Amino acid sequence: MINFNLQLPVHLFFGKDAHKNIASQIPAGAKVLMTYGGGSIKTNGVYQKVQSALEGFEVVEFGGIEANPEYETLLRALKIIKEQEITFILAVGGGSVIDGTKFLSSAALFDGDTPWDILSKGIRTEVGMPFGTVLTLPATGSEMNSGAVISRKELNQKRPMGGPGLFPKFSICDPSVVASLPERQLANGIVDAFTHVMEQYMTYPTSATLQDRISEGILATLMEIAPKVMADPSDYDTAANFMWCCNMALNGIIQKGVPTDWSIHALGHEITALYGIDHARTLAIVLPSMYRYKADKKGAKLAQFSQRVLELSGSEAELATAAVDAIENFFHSLDVPTTLSAYPAMDAEEVAPEKIVQNLEKIRTIKLGEHGDILREDALSVLQSAY
Repeated sequence: MINFNLQLPVHLFFGKDAHKNIASQIPAGAKVLMTYGGGSIKTNGVYQKVQSALEGFEVVEFGGIEANPEYETLLRALKIIKEQEITFILAVGGGSVIDGTKFLSSAALFDGDTPWDILSKGIRTEVGMPFGTVLTLPATGSEMNSGAVISRKELNQKRPMGGPGLFPKFSICDPSVVASLPERQLANGIVDAFTHVMEQYMTYPTSATLQDRISEGILATLMEIAPKVMADPSDYDTAANFMWCCNMALNGIIQKGVPTDWSIHALGHEITALYGIDHARTLAIVLPSMYRYKADKKGAKLAQFSQRVLELSGSEAELATAAVDAIENFFHSLDVPTTLSAYPAMDAEEVAPEKIVQNLEKIRTIKLGEHGDILREDALSVLQSAY
């Protein structure tokens, strides 16, 4: 098992009426900026609950954070933080709102030339402005980790950031919010969480037995509850398991002590940056083609997935093929396409694998995967297969 450090400082409040804990977690006298997205929180009752919980605090609101949080939008929020002398931020939304809030937490205390440096230069945030989250859309696990991804449309870039200063002080996770989510967001959340686990699990066999078993448990649970969530998101117990799976998929536990991949995310981010396709759906596009292309290196682990999660038997080659086919069929069962050609081109442009690779090359040398052996031509082959 690889040596690791694990820090999980987030105080997680999980369950019905968890919002009642908000006031006790924010410092007395704090001036709060409440961030949110398109305004659905005002129709599903979350906004009213949060406002009630914030009674007694001075609160400034900033809405309109996009599904892929946009740098220019966040700069407007940053201006408010500085002009209004905000001391605490409360993110009310899904992973995008939380990611955008993490950027604000970092940028609020950043003393460099431009906040974009945090992303373009990969500057880790050691200390950020304190913030909490109220989760409304299970998917990314951002409510319990210290990572974020921010888009900048003018540059066609989508860049990661992180650091120990970007853990939320607390997170409110009430599964009741799942009942109001549309089918597309439910499907995206399931695919996102599933792929997060696969990026940390689907590498090669190691001695990290417990990490494998936890990962397989999350994957099996997602596949089991997916049709139930899609059919009846108002079922509380199913929604609770869905929300907890999304959290466990990327809260840091299954990542420790094992090799990780993240090549699917690297290519997926560029598809979103260029064409605006939902993040989770870009992962569904890349994953099957990536695993088929790397079957020689991932065959043993794919076979393990088939045996333990799908309960199949056969040769390693047969099991590896069955694993990828099953995952692709799982995505299709959620009405999530797994090819680039299934999506309309943006701005009348052709969705071109070559362009996606070129966009990634602008910001990094292409050397992806757990072995660092997915180079430019490999990435291009994967995307061409996914077309």
